[in-house]
Amino acid sequence: MRIRTVALGGLLVLGAAAALAWVNLDRETRRLLMHLPTNSDVLFWKQDQRDAAFRALDRLPFLAKHRVVPAGSTPSPLPPGPPLELPLDMADYMQDQRSAAIIILHNGQVRFERYGLDFDASGRWTSFSVAKSVTSTLVGAAVKDGHIKSMDDKVSDYISEMKGSAYDDVSVRQLLTMTSGIRWNEDYADPNSDVARFNNHVPEPGVDALVSYLRQLPREAPAGTRWLYSTGETNLVGILLGRATGKPLSTYLSEKIWVPVGMEQQATWILSKTGQEISGCCLQAATRDFARFGQFVLDGAKVNGESLLPDGWLQEATTARTGIGFPGRGYGYQWWTNSGGSFAARGIFGQGIFIDPQRRLVIASNANWGGGASDPQATARREAFYAAVQQAVDDERALASR
Repeated sequence: MRIRTVALGGLLVLGAAAALAWVNLDRETRRLLMHLPTNSDVLFWKQDQRDAAFRALDRLPFLAKHRVVPAGSTPSPLPPGPPLELPLDMADYMQDQRSAAIIILHNGQVRFERYGLDFDASGRWTSFSVAKSVTSTLVGAAVKDGHIKSMDDKVSDYISEMKGSAYDDVSVRQLLTMTSGIRWNEDYADPNSDVARFNNHVPEPGVDALVSYLRQLPREAPAGTRWLYSTGETNLVGILLGRATGKPLSTYLSEKIWVPVGMEQQATWILSKTGQEISGCCLQAATRDFARFGQFVLDGAKVNGESLLPDGWLQEATTARTGIGFPGRGYGYQWWTNSGGSFAARGIFGQGIFIDPQRRLVIASNANWGGGASDPQATARREAFYAAVQQAVDDERALASR
């Protein structure tokens, strides 16, 4: 009887400790534990699993490891401005988009900021392919710093394992514009796509897994003549950057942008199975810091009045270098471009940074689209939202000029 009593008392103590530990966990960790994804394939997670994981990818050790992108001690200000009068019900729009956050900056002032999905300004949300535009900016910095001698250098000049492959004919510029001409299939629903096959690829000993896979791919078109979206090649850009700078991308990002630009929080960057930042994806940051990145680009990518990038780089990066098969749309250096002069970083499930230089406008958004990774209806509604914000700014300007 005494043994039972002692055992029961021990269980009660353990139960109380577990309850106390649960209470002391932050809200995001509790959500993650309640809806923990059971596999590493984000495209097949349920909606509640994505809601939990998108704010905590760097807390899923079975998925991947990560590196921290340190921030500095002095965040740059995001001063509040007068609320922007928007011609739509933002509560309905955010519910429709399943928005975690939307921030609108106009002339450097916060004109709108709202959160959803039980997310807030203190949390980090994953970027998915928004990271591509960050990686592109780091390439520009590496050119300015002399780590990359020329945008017309060949990929194999920096990644020696690519010598003898189809990438001998591909320049850094063509890699950034996704015009390599190399075969690639990014259909996530196709089990025979390159994305699916790469996941099961066994690399040669001592060779990075991505390099090992990509150097086997054949050429389908002359380099520079065809645009084809390829996250694999953006990930190759990251490897090239690491080789050129001699630093992890997280370190270079912190040194060149995160600290000097004045980001408020540290970010994290998910690593591949060979320990390289996945440069086409998966930078976790606060939405306010995504907005700061957009403002930094809008302001000419300058730190203390000096551009981080070579002369003319930003203009090239954010205007169409190639068509993508849609009127008025194009692709720059890992930026999606529009005929009206605006451009955007875009990630699956509704992540984005929209920049309109003419109107001095930045819109940073995070979401978990209910209709899937590339949800065409949600995409169209977001484009309509961007246009509505532009119209609101135009209307405000017209009213002020009367």
